[in-house]
Amino acid sequence: MAPAVHRRALFRAGAALGAVALCGRAKAEPIRLRDALGRSVTLAAPARRIVTIFSSNTELVASLGLVDRIVGVEDYTRFPPEVMPLPKVGGRLGFSVDAVVAQQPDLVIVTPARQAAHQLVDPMERIGVPVIVLLSRTLNEVLGNVRLVAQATGVATRGDALTAQLEQRLARIDARMAGRARPRALMITGRMGNGMLLVARPGTYTGEAIVRAGAQHAMPELSALAQVSAEAALAADPDVLLFAGTSQALDELVRRPGWRDMRAVRQRRATVVSRSEFLIPGPRTFDGVEALAHWLERLPTGGAA
Repeated sequence: MAPAVHRRALFRAGAALGAVALCGRAKAEPIRLRDALGRSVTLAAPARRIVTIFSSNTELVASLGLVDRIVGVEDYTRFPPEVMPLPKVGGRLGFSVDAVVAQQPDLVIVTPARQAAHQLVDPMERIGVPVIVLLSRTLNEVLGNVRLVAQATGVATRGDALTAQLEQRLARIDARMAGRARPRALMITGRMGNGMLLVARPGTYTGEAIVRAGAQHAMPELSALAQVSAEAALAADPDVLLFAGTSQALDELVRRPGWRDMRAVRQRRATVVSRSEFLIPGPRTFDGVEALAHWLERLPTGGAA
């Protein structure tokens, strides 16, 4: 059987099973949504079999208490632990339409990274599987994603309650940090094999999280590129150095020539932050903002040791 025919057959079988299960029930009102790309998406009923592409989308569904509705995930999804045994539908080398359809989903949630949207949106649309594309460029977009997924799954009230709680947490941080001097922060999020560093930059949800926690960017000129040389990072001379990784990796970095002489390192204003909180956009990002704000609060005014 040709792959396309095989996919259509699988989907028709799943749709038939769903029709049998709904036999005798009142027909639900369709759910009509608009995703981050401006696409109109219609679901016949609240989604109950969801394939989530990328960890951020898995965490959004789980944050609404709906982890039991997830039936397939991307290869590198590790949280929450309950999704670990679930079928994998692809990863860094690409995504399998057949593997997605085999889970008989009534919703696929995808982010346009690593060609995921390109590889999955059109094929899913052709065979009638609703697909929502989400973007997370700001904390407001993260909150909007929570609401959108809640609507798609029929738990809009739960989504409104969660986003209201997250907004209140940010407001409390804003109030605590108001009037304080904002230290210049550099957050290293990765190290390349060629010696270049990946750093958090303005115009991203990670960059915004740093600012909402009470800091400012030590390299505000960064825009499109997140890669900088070690020399540029050292020249920025940040008040605080943040490292998204392990304490061991940070210790190894700051022992290197140049780094151990950095003012933030000498004055013991270097710390690790959680990669899952700052590099996976979702409700846990707000935990990261709170944790960083608490650390910054304990620094003397202006970030000086």
